[in-house]
Amino acid sequence: MYWEDFRSLISKLERDGEYKFCLLITIGVFTGLRIGDLLQLRYNQFENTDILTIQEKKTKKTRRIKINQDLRTILERIKTKIGEVDTSQYIFINKYGTKPIDKSYVNVKLKEIIKRYNIPVEGNISSHLFRKTLGNRVLRLNNYSNEAVILLMDLFGHSSPSITRKYLGIREREILDVYDSLRL
Repeated sequence: MYWEDFRSLISKLERDGEYKFCLLITIGVFTGLRIGDLLQLRYNQFENTDILTIQEKKTKKTRRIKINQDLRTILERIKTKIGEVDTSQYIFINKYGTKPIDKSYVNVKLKEIIKRYNIPVEGNISSHLFRKTLGNRVLRLNNYSNEAVILLMDLFGHSSPSITRKYLGIREREILDVYDSLRL
């Protein structure tokens, strides 16, 4: 998903009262967290700090993420629209109020949202879209440099730049561009 489409989507979700998914997509794109870590977040982890500190479930590594002003503004605005919340509760709580929503539910709902708002997406629609949107934004802002790939490798917790390139579909795009370059 392109950055402009992401911005448009979260605006429409907020307008239409889809607050949970507005926040999920926003926090997902701004942090690059995996869905399992996203779903465990609580409101109070964002209070009185500029750094979100979590232990990643997959890697068991501690990760520190800067909470930028745009993310904070959206989070506070949506929290106000939702009304009073217990800040120690999960942000993405299920309808029974007992635990976070399930990642399979996120993927189904995400496909519905992308279709409903006619958002162009290359490849599969899943929660990986959040991390990939962040990755593609960083790549574009840095002219697809190798330094950007290495930065994203560290951010995503990948073991090599080639994994990051594959994850973001960089190599596939480069190969397809070869065919476009063939001219008579």
